[in-house]
Amino acid sequence: MTGALTAFSTRRQQTMLVRGGLTRSEHDETSEALYMTSGYVYDTAEEVAAAFAEENPRYIYSRYGNPTVSMFEERLRLLEGAEACRATASGMAAVYAALVAMLEAGNRVVASRALFGSCHHIVANILPKFGIETRFVDGTDLDQWRDGLKGGARAVFLETPSNPTLEIIDLPAVCALAHEAGALVIVDNVFASPLLQKPLELGADIVVYSATKHIDGQGRCLGGAVLGPSKFVDGPLFAFLKHTGPALSPFNAWLLLKGLETLDLRVGRHCANARDVALWLETRNGVRRTLYPHLDSHPQAALAQEQMVDGGSIVSFELDGGRPHAFRFLNALGLIDISNNLGDSKSLITHPATTTHSKLPEADRHRLGITEGLVRLHVGLEDVRDVKDDLAQALAVWSAG
Repeated sequence: MTGALTAFSTRRQQTMLVRGGLTRSEHDETSEALYMTSGYVYDTAEEVAAAFAEENPRYIYSRYGNPTVSMFEERLRLLEGAEACRATASGMAAVYAALVAMLEAGNRVVASRALFGSCHHIVANILPKFGIETRFVDGTDLDQWRDGLKGGARAVFLETPSNPTLEIIDLPAVCALAHEAGALVIVDNVFASPLLQKPLELGADIVVYSATKHIDGQGRCLGGAVLGPSKFVDGPLFAFLKHTGPALSPFNAWLLLKGLETLDLRVGRHCANARDVALWLETRNGVRRTLYPHLDSHPQAALAQEQMVDGGSIVSFELDGGRPHAFRFLNALGLIDISNNLGDSKSLITHPATTTHSKLPEADRHRLGITEGLVRLHVGLEDVRDVKDDLAQALAVWSAG
């Protein structure tokens, strides 16, 4: 079967999304098998002893590995072009595992300031408890990266585009600076998805995903993944996951496999709809600014177009009038759901200052441009005309207030 899996590395992307990693049982099922089992049995005591001694590679316990989970890991590995992949129970489990598996007391982490709220909490509040030095920099400022990396570092952590202001970081430039300082670069690529941006090709060492988002794409389950060199992923990372237990359930892995099959089709429609909505929002009264990576008005449009093949599903925009007007607008929506999730087939909207980034100090939110009037819209797969109609009637209610 190894030869068959290797052959898929030569297949085109959409073929890998449908068939990559597929391992059929003796029943020759069409769809990937769902192995809902916690453990595995052995014919002899000698066989189990050899398995635990790592002399006989096989499945031992589903916290360590599972056939359905392995198929998901292999399919995502092929898509990303990575040496190895390990799945986790959630995106945040992937972020935390990727950091902790490579760090020890006395190490330094340099991170971009524009991070998802929980990622910021890990870097700012959890890692320092273990004697790890952390430093934040403005991700778009290469001079700040140079200064932060002086004296060396063990890891660089960033997300691009950032949540929620869609800040774009120059990945080749930051990776070059990080490697010169001896650091490995971890990129949270969730907003771009594996289809729109390839961090490993741009110089990054490790990529993390919340598979909960576009990979599942239908709001059904949680999941995460870490991809990178096998020396790290199958070494210290696997040891951390094996012994601490943030395992992806086989059922969720099966759902994520099904999600990958349609990822290309869905992300293409998301991008087309989001671009249409972003262009429309730029013409609306009361919308102070519209942020979308592939808009010419984006402050880093040229870099975004160079690094990303399309602009993604997220449009952030700022309304005049602060929180009261933003809440009035959100409450007036009839089609678009208020939700802090994203990547779903349904359009979802949230107010970052009071949800995903509410735990950040106000000064930090202000520095990142997360104002009281900013909303983050994930544009779904509905007819885009209906999405714009809903936004228009909500803006009318907002302006009348």
